[in-house]
Amino acid sequence: MGDSVVRRFRQRAGLTQEGLAQRSGVSVRTIRGLETGDRPNPQLASLRQLADAMTLSPEDRDELMASVLGTASVPRQLPLSPSGFTGREAELAQLDAAASMVVISAVAGAGGIGKTWLAVRWAHRHLDRFPDGQLFVDLRGFSPDSDPVDPLAALRGFLDALGVDTARVTGDLDEHAARYRSEVAGKRMLIVLDNAATADQVVPLLPGTPTCTVLVTSRRVLSALLHRHGAHHVPLSALDEDEAREFLVQGLGSRRVAAEPAAAEELIEACGRYPLALAIMVSRGRNSASLARLAAELRQHGLDALTNVLSWSLKVLTNEQRTVFALLGTAPGADIGLPAAASLTGLSRAQVTGVLRALTEASLLTRLANGRYAMHDLIRAFAAQQDVAERPEALRRVLDFYLHTANAAAQQLDPQPLELPPPTVDPQPIPDVAAALAWFDDELPNLLAAQRNAVGATVWQLARTMNSFLHRRGWHHNRLVVWQAAVDADVPESRANAHGFLGRAYGALGRFEEATEHFEQALAHAEGDTLQQANTYRMLAAAWEQRGDDRRALEHTSEALSRYRTLDQPVWEADALNSMGWYETRLGDQDAARRHCEEALTMQRRNGYRDGEAAALDSLGHIARHTGRHRESVDYYEQALAIFRDVGNTVFAAVALDGLGHPLAALGRADEARAAWGEALLLFQEQGREGDAERVRRQLDGVDHSTAG
Repeated sequence: MGDSVVRRFRQRAGLTQEGLAQRSGVSVRTIRGLETGDRPNPQLASLRQLADAMTLSPEDRDELMASVLGTASVPRQLPLSPSGFTGREAELAQLDAAASMVVISAVAGAGGIGKTWLAVRWAHRHLDRFPDGQLFVDLRGFSPDSDPVDPLAALRGFLDALGVDTARVTGDLDEHAARYRSEVAGKRMLIVLDNAATADQVVPLLPGTPTCTVLVTSRRVLSALLHRHGAHHVPLSALDEDEAREFLVQGLGSRRVAAEPAAAEELIEACGRYPLALAIMVSRGRNSASLARLAAELRQHGLDALTNVLSWSLKVLTNEQRTVFALLGTAPGADIGLPAAASLTGLSRAQVTGVLRALTEASLLTRLANGRYAMHDLIRAFAAQQDVAERPEALRRVLDFYLHTANAAAQQLDPQPLELPPPTVDPQPIPDVAAALAWFDDELPNLLAAQRNAVGATVWQLARTMNSFLHRRGWHHNRLVVWQAAVDADVPESRANAHGFLGRAYGALGRFEEATEHFEQALAHAEGDTLQQANTYRMLAAAWEQRGDDRRALEHTSEALSRYRTLDQPVWEADALNSMGWYETRLGDQDAARRHCEEALTMQRRNGYRDGEAAALDSLGHIARHTGRHRESVDYYEQALAIFRDVGNTVFAAVALDGLGHPLAALGRADEARAAWGEALLLFQEQGREGDAERVRRQLDGVDHSTAG
């Protein structure tokens, strides 16, 4: 059972639940639930963080994943079944019939008509049909504050839910779609594509197998899906009178409705028989003694149904609640957590908790299962229209919260975080690397939205704080997005920085021509900025290394080093020294390589930069191996590997394991070499580094053949 395995590994690591939580960034509650079996569907990212924190071997990782995810590895992304759902039996029957004949059903109707409720209700009725899981994405086709979700972003979310390390999939939309179709091929799954803007947004998300069922909702009739993909059209209109009356009965009770039938009918018509409007009205009606009085209040507005109900609902809120409601309408991101909400509103956490609870009770806000808060996009649009003088200052505060908390998280991952002026709000404390990774995982969509709302220097500052996290995760497409935004912001003092990092993102995706173009622009903008020139030469060196030209890479690194030495940048100076040594050893100059890497190691230990220390140890292991000092090489590699594991750097842990196998094999320690290369192979495969994986396979074949001989 998963509970005993998690506990066994934790105890073997000598950790309490609290200690493991602190080291991994996974909550004590989640760890306790995994050990007792009360957490049946953990996030894959959480299990990876736990495995890293307990420094599990590949075999132990496999056991952990198989044990915990054995029956729960299928994605379960459906929202909760809507409470108070009523009627729609004809449409539910249509979906029942369609599911046995076609792969795709497309539900179309006006905003607030109940499309998502219908899709989710039908899905929960038929979970037994989809034993391989359910995927759900809100495509935000008609969001008032952002563009529709990019299909590539939706695909990456699906692949992550399916257990695919998205760092392994670095191609374009077509490559992601192909991998997605491969993952769901032959599986009995439900895919709910909610709130779609166009058919073009939907088509890449369609499976290529008839075993899956797709539900699409949209405010438009997506004709291309009907005509080209054989989708079944399910039109949705307002509730009929009987359904609307039953909605009222469920919300307010049969006695109240029966006692004031005329007032009940007037309320139904005032709401236009729209489920969203009725739900808000019911929330208000629970605190009113008279339905007739509610109807009279609604009658005064004379607006369209939903606007009528929303305007009426605001009247019973306090001034503070109305202000918070309005501010939430323009907060960046599809949802918001409590710390960000406190910064947005300028209230204490205790105060904002009470206000959010009141808005939730009024059905103006939804509290999600993860404790965050979200609005229906129609309610959000209405909130954004409310005139509040505090809005510009509130946006500045919440952007300041995201920027400073992201920078605190980046300080755990990056040797050169931003230097920012003091915050005007209370950032969220980020005590260690695990907490930084967990916070970025939770908040990345809101950080991207915050950057879209930002102007000037804040745009590139947010990009800079996200960069190390995105690099570690291998999410290079997101790096393109944030650095392109920084380039487009065209802030004079950050032009070189933005072009340089955009070039690195292109280089990570193998788009070397575009990478070099941006590096050259970075150099052109870096005139007079010695640090930026040095950083840009390092980027150019990396680009030439990726092209296989170590001599050009060495020349650019030398240019960078000469500039770092004129500055007080010891971490970068040491890093450049190590790179010098790395290129020199690859070019055959082992004496110069050893001098530079030993100097780098001494400096990084003095700097306390552990990633840099491990990188220097790895380089020295390579040099020792190529000069026949195999025992010394093993020692260097093992030290590097221990640090890379401790800081959660699996990308370079794989490199160290690959290097370690060679001196082990040379010393005749074939079993240990095989183990090191086997673990490296698994990591390379997980990271999508197929060239490295194939090379390690050949090394394993070689050691197996030599053993057999």
